[in-house]
Amino acid sequence: MTSEGAGNTLKGEAACFHHTVRVYIEDTDAGGIVYYVNYLRFMERARSEWLRAKGFTQQALLEKGIQLVVHSVTNRYLRPAHLDDLLTVTATAGALRGARLTFTQKALRGEQILSEAEVVIACVDATTMRPRRWPGELLAALEV
Repeated sequence: MTSEGAGNTLKGEAACFHHTVRVYIEDTDAGGIVYYVNYLRFMERARSEWLRAKGFTQQALLEKGIQLVVHSVTNRYLRPAHLDDLLTVTATAGALRGARLTFTQKALRGEQILSEAEVVIACVDATTMRPRRWPGELLAALEV
């Protein structure tokens, strides 16, 4: 799966980031349908591109001793995506509580929702892997 492009925000959806992906053969099962776990990969990439659009990279955070890890995921699969589909994957930052930031994410084909998830990301110390509060500069850039 290779990114087709990352978008900023769409008019009227100030907090919603959009990332476009194409479904390749490697993303599918023998029947040409996206294997369920790959929706999570698509969503991970959308969050990474969202972070990059805010001026941060995972590598730069690691160099500062900060790691962002998935704490929990709740995902619903509504419809299948197929080989060669062009999907839009959204990432909307929501509630921030201590070390945890909750995202609402969707994978869409056109206007049709294929998968939707709530993903909780934890900010941890990269050495100890213990929870830590999100740094002020990151919070300011995230505008959450």
